[in-house]
Amino acid sequence: MEEYKRCLERQERERNERNRRADEINELQRQVDEQVLITVALQDEENQGRRSGSQISRRRNVDKHSHSRGKNLLEDYFIPTSLYSDVDFRRQFRMQPRLFNKFMHDICNYDAYFVQKCDAAGVLGLLPEQKLTAVIRMLAYGASADQVDEIARMGKSTTLEALIRFCDAVENLYTMDYLHRPTPKDLQRLLQKAEARGFPRMIVVAGFDTWVWHAYFGVSGSQNDLNLLGKSPVFNDVLRCQGLNITYQVNNTVYQTGYYLSDDIYPRWTTFVKSILNPRSQKQKLFATYQEGYRKDVERCFGILQARWLIIRGAARMFDEEILISIMMTCIILHNMIVEDEYDYDALEVYEPDPMNTPLTRIYERPMGPSGEPFQPELLVRDGRFMTRMTDRYTEMQSSYIHERRQLDLMEHLWR
Repeated sequence: MEEYKRCLERQERERNERNRRADEINELQRQVDEQVLITVALQDEENQGRRSGSQISRRRNVDKHSHSRGKNLLEDYFIPTSLYSDVDFRRQFRMQPRLFNKFMHDICNYDAYFVQKCDAAGVLGLLPEQKLTAVIRMLAYGASADQVDEIARMGKSTTLEALIRFCDAVENLYTMDYLHRPTPKDLQRLLQKAEARGFPRMIVVAGFDTWVWHAYFGVSGSQNDLNLLGKSPVFNDVLRCQGLNITYQVNNTVYQTGYYLSDDIYPRWTTFVKSILNPRSQKQKLFATYQEGYRKDVERCFGILQARWLIIRGAARMFDEEILISIMMTCIILHNMIVEDEYDYDALEVYEPDPMNTPLTRIYERPMGPSGEPFQPELLVRDGRFMTRMTDRYTEMQSSYIHERRQLDLMEHLWR
């Protein structure tokens, strides 16, 4: 009997030992599995941190309270009972609230990036007002992405992406409306204004209202007015005979080509009317005064453009060339939008005398072809025949004789 009990106890001890060893093996396996899971989780977190999140031993994510800052921004500027008035909004954003709301609506419909969305964790993202406020502050004040972080609570990469997307949206949405060639109606208004100032048939790159009609950027290297003129497409329509046919008479001389007022650095071409260096007679002094005074429209336009968008006043930041061009064109388009929104074209300019009253300029639409459609000139493709025609037009445009003759006729016209 005793031997039987000892046998049962030995079997119990062996069974307990086997269970203990099995428990140890299971515990070891559980620890191994847990280590594998931790390693995989850390690896995934590290891979995600390379794109957007934080990594081990690196700076942790900071809650910038973007939602509360967006709420404060709405209370400051974008609700009917906002803290700041429309005058303050105009000073801070360089435009009226109605214009800001207009292109914010258009841009949100064009690019869903600016629409407020939820992230993967279900947290609401940035308001479109926050993103556009950051972009406008960068353009208006020349601020860096880190400087506008305090205003909009946006990261540097988010701010730069918003700037690039904003410029792309503005160019695609508004270039056709706010940076186009003058229509016959626009040209008639510009020519009437020029004629009232004593320069019939004068065309401009920036009008009396500081509207920019021609912009050209993107040439690398150091440039001045002369070598940039050789690359600019400003005279392409003249060389292709695709412009409006305009005729006018000055001092009993009929002309059929337009001209730009220019300073002394430009050549004596048919398309330019330069001032007179060191004028002596009263006629020459009067002509120089009018010519140099009218040229101030362009200088005034560029001064307003630089004062309104300080990003183009300072040194260029480390952007690609395409982005710099896009930023410049965006600033010009926004400038034209502000001019259209705020300029009072019906106001009488009582401060400016009107020395001429007789209409001298007539605008003709493009001639009609045999089929009844507008006449289309032949394309100037690169072969001997057409390139010769373009070369002849270019040579004719460089005629100094017509430049001097028109200068004298305009001088007599102003004197009378």
